[in-house]
Amino acid sequence: MNDLFIPLSEHEIEQLDQFMLYRISEDADTELLDEGVLDISELDGFFTALVSGPVMMSPSQWLPELWGNFEPAWNNEKEIETIFSLLIRHMNGIASTLMEQSDNFIPIFLEREIEGKTYTIVDEWCEGYSRGVALTADQWKEGGQEMDELLAPVFAFTSTMQWPAHDLSEDEFKSAHAAIIQNVRTIHNYWLARREDVSLSPEPVRSREQCVGRNDPCPCGSGKKYKKCCLH
Repeated sequence: MNDLFIPLSEHEIEQLDQFMLYRISEDADTELLDEGVLDISELDGFFTALVSGPVMMSPSQWLPELWGNFEPAWNNEKEIETIFSLLIRHMNGIASTLMEQSDNFIPIFLEREIEGKTYTIVDEWCEGYSRGVALTADQWKEGGQEMDELLAPVFAFTSTMQWPAHDLSEDEFKSAHAAIIQNVRTIHNYWLARREDVSLSPEPVRSREQCVGRNDPCPCGSGKKYKKCCLH
């Protein structure tokens, strides 16, 4: 694989966004099924939660949640390696920024123009973050009331909570909206200070410099062959 510590370019972010948006066929029956993460904003929120939480997870643990019930129909191994590299590089970029330049961390929120006015949309990002939290929900609960309060602005923009932020007054809505970024930075620092196991520290995912073969050990560290782990 390519160097997994190189930040994604704008072109690569768009490439990854397009892949997430169109990986499910328009003809697919998605009723009552989990479509997984659907765009770059939701992916950004998902990865931010994973690298900020109480425990770190290997790709073999979070990839099923990423795809939901719709694992991509890969065209070839090169496509798998390309997308997997983009995913890991984006997650590593988030982890590095939060670790080294927390004040510079800015989520990938969406923007929509309505009647000539541009609005920042945080719902998709918050959905992704919520999905990431749910993967290790029991450990997150150990943060108690303090963690509940920090997560409240994020969850206020999610379907799980029925989007309560959209029922707030204009001033309350703006306050919840503005609190997301600062709270996410605080959450990262909160769990970072409480991790006791060095192996669970939020280090970027590493891999070999050369391409990983199907029968090689998976770069996620699971001990399984690549074809039996993150390849699927």
